[in-house]
Amino acid sequence: RLTQGMEVESNGRGQGKKIVRKPYVVNEMEYEASLPEKKSNTLSRDLIDYVRYMIQNHGENYKEMARDEKNYYQDTPKQIKRKINVYKNFYPEEYKDFIVSLKQEKMDVQ
Repeated sequence: RLTQGMEVESNGRGQGKKIVRKPYVVNEMEYEASLPEKKSNTLSRDLIDYVRYMIQNHGENYKEMARDEKNYYQDTPKQIKRKINVYKNFYPEEYKDFIVSLKQEKMDVQ
C-alpha cells in the first residue's frame, strides 16, 4: 500500500520498510489533522437583522411576526420561532444584551 509521499522498500520477505521521501507532505497532513474542526457556521447579517427587527417590534408574538410586511420569506410563525431560537443558540450573549437593551428602551419611553 502506497501513501502519498511514501515509498515501500521490500527486502523480498514481504516485510517492507517505509521510507518517507517527502516528509513535509506528511508533516503538513498530520498538522492539519490535529487542528480542531472549525465551526464556520455564522448567521447571515440579513437573518440577524430580520430576527432582531421581529423581536423588537413583536416581542414573542410569532403570529404577528408572520403577518409583518418585512416577513419577506413568508415564514410561518413556527419557522420564525425556529429562526429566533437559532439566533439565541448562536449568539447567546448578544441575544441577552439585545433583550436588556429593549427593556431599557421601554423604560426610557415611559
